[in-house]
Amino acid sequence: MIYRMKLLNGSELAGYIKQRQVHQVRALIQTDKISPKLAIIACSDNPITAIYTKLKKQYGADILVDVDIYNIEQNEIANLINKLNIAQDIQGIILQLPLKDPKNTQELLNAIAPQKDIDGLGENAAWDTATPMAIMWLLAGYDIDLNTKNVVIIGRGRLVGAPLKKMFDNSGVDSQVIHSQTINPQDIMKNAQVIISAVGKPGILESDMIPQNCIVIDAGTASENGVQKGDLADDVYERQDLTVTPKKGGIGPLTVCALFDNLIRSASKK
Repeated sequence: MIYRMKLLNGSELAGYIKQRQVHQVRALIQTDKISPKLAIIACSDNPITAIYTKLKKQYGADILVDVDIYNIEQNEIANLINKLNIAQDIQGIILQLPLKDPKNTQELLNAIAPQKDIDGLGENAAWDTATPMAIMWLLAGYDIDLNTKNVVIIGRGRLVGAPLKKMFDNSGVDSQVIHSQTINPQDIMKNAQVIISAVGKPGILESDMIPQNCIVIDAGTASENGVQKGDLADDVYERQDLTVTPKKGGIGPLTVCALFDNLIRSASKK
């Protein structure tokens, strides 16, 4: 039998969602007299941070949403969050991660008003976390039924792994998490039918770690020599039996869609 690699094209799905969002924002502006606005707080010199803030600002412009970017020092973040929380013209606040000093990251995320926490990273956030939302959209868009498959999540970070596991649990999907303290992770991996990697280390998931005919979603992002990289090693893309997210246009575009979906819903509630 001749196999051919199947790609899970997040960009294509994102295009449909984006068209829907344009109509929603236009209705808010024209009918409800609400102009959605997003505030992004950034304090890192990480090149990935610059890429993501630029993408979000452009996406906002495309769907008629104003995006204000605040490049400030980390010791100024708490005060700015307090001001944005009470700003009547702001419906969403994003604290762009990672911070230069991560030690008080969760404290700052928790300071964002729950209704405005469109990233869904605060402990009391009113909205689902964006990247897990994007993963669920991608799986649904390609009619992948997780209830009939062995699902493995690699990584348990606050951005993807932990909230995705919680989302799966809440929806009745059985999944296993592999992390740095997992004993004999290869025993878990060998039976995987769906693998979602969210480690953030370039090339950490290699071809010989992945079973035949597996569905593989790369939700990891890192910078290597100034270049954005995912968790999947290059040899994964040489396999013809896999269904996999592409190097570009996988989860990233849908994550941005999910952020703005939360923003639109936040503005609608206002």
